[in-house]
Amino acid sequence: MSSSTESVSYPDSVARVAATLRELRHAEMPVMLDAAARTAQQAADALGVSLGQIAKSIVFRHAESDRAVLVVCAGDRRVDEHAVAAQVGRLARADADFVRAATGFAIGGVSPVGHRNPPIALIDASLWRFDRIWAAAGHPHAVFPLVPDDLQRWLGVAPGTVTAAPAAAR
Repeated sequence: MSSSTESVSYPDSVARVAATLRELRHAEMPVMLDAAARTAQQAADALGVSLGQIAKSIVFRHAESDRAVLVVCAGDRRVDEHAVAAQVGRLARADADFVRAATGFAIGGVSPVGHRNPPIALIDASLWRFDRIWAAAGHPHAVFPLVPDDLQRWLGVAPGTVTAAPAAAR
């Protein structure tokens, strides 16, 4: 993992996230990983943290408005599409082109902040099991640290239940 952010030349999408983080007065800027972290497991492995500490951003398409629906949840949880639809309305498939057009990010690097267009956002309460979490920063090689309360403040939504409990916990 590259640890210096002082003279980092970020890709455009990461620079947009970094600018948003500065606007939000977040002290910790994105870090560029040596290896891609397109999945929560890859990110956890690269950072040496538990899978649940990765705040993964899953994007759906809101069927009625055609807006992006952003669901941020712990990496060890699976989004329950029925629970999401019950809160926001009918969902449609979000392919890679839709995700990039709606958010400005490629799948595997969707950040919870810095979107091109404001998404309909939901946050899963499972993230509050951790004091510190990591989220994608606009690129498969970029992440940034935060605390769960940051997400609630930045996205303007209260945490809820939008994931299914892990199989072992059922």
